[in-house]
Amino acid sequence: MFNVVLVEPEIPPNTGNIARLCLATRSRLHLVKPLGFSTDDQQLRRAGMDYWRQVDLKYWESFVEFEQATRTPTCRFLLTTKSNKPYWNTRFQPGDYLVFGRESKGLPESFLETHTNSCLTIPIEPGVRSLNLATAVAVVLFEGIRQLRQNT
Repeated sequence: MFNVVLVEPEIPPNTGNIARLCLATRSRLHLVKPLGFSTDDQQLRRAGMDYWRQVDLKYWESFVEFEQATRTPTCRFLLTTKSNKPYWNTRFQPGDYLVFGRESKGLPESFLETHTNSCLTIPIEPGVRSLNLATAVAVVLFEGIRQLRQNT
C-alpha cells in the first residue's frame, strides 16, 4: 500500500512498533543504514512481537542509495518539523514513500533544502519539539489509508 522509510532509526522499540504498523497496513518498511541498533535486538523484536519475520522489509546501505533508487516517478513525502505544510493537505497515492528521519535529528538538512515541495509536517503545539517516531508514522500512514479508502 505505502512505503514507510526510516532514515537511520535509533530506538529499537520505535522501529518494532512501526514494523507492526507496516504489517497491519500491508505497507513496506524501508530501513536506511546505519541503524542505531541490531535487528537482533530483543527490544526491537518485543515491540514488533512475533511479526518481524512477516514484515515486508527492505534495507538500504545509505541515504544516498535510497535517494537514487527512489527518484521519480515515485512520490516521496518528507516528514519534518521544519515545514509549514500540514500532511492532511496532501493527496496520497498507493506506493508513495513516507520518509521519516532519526529520532534525535530528523532528516538531513541538505535533503530537506533540495526537496522543499515534498516536505510535510504534523502540526503540534508551540514548545513541543516533536512527536514520538512511531506515533508520527501512524498519524500520516493512517491518513493515507483513510484517503485511499474514501476514494474507493
